[in-house]
Amino acid sequence: MSEGAIPADWKAVDIGPQSLKRFREELEKAGTIFWNGPLGVFETEEFAQATVELARALSECGAWTVIGGGDSVAAVEYAGVAEKMGHISTGGGAALKFLEGKEMPGLRALEEEK
Repeated sequence: MSEGAIPADWKAVDIGPQSLKRFREELEKAGTIFWNGPLGVFETEEFAQATVELARALSECGAWTVIGGGDSVAAVEYAGVAEKMGHISTGGGAALKFLEGKEMPGLRALEEEK
């Protein structure tokens, strides 16, 4: 379905081929990629296609790829490409806070130790 074509009483559970194509085009331009969160309900096989294809594209694009969050880790493992990622962390929420510049209590404690 294209944008705006999902009926009000339906739920979007994956992205479509046009969106995936746009993602791939942008990935080819990137030097570093941070992925936090699957594209759909990949735990259900019929909705896993885009997440698996994105994980494979990440493994082939040549960029330094950081995977953040338990669901994203599970997605790259499910796609069989986890070993091709630059860094994998189950701390997705903490990583997002760090990138936002928010205070990290664990890092603050380490700084105080110095």
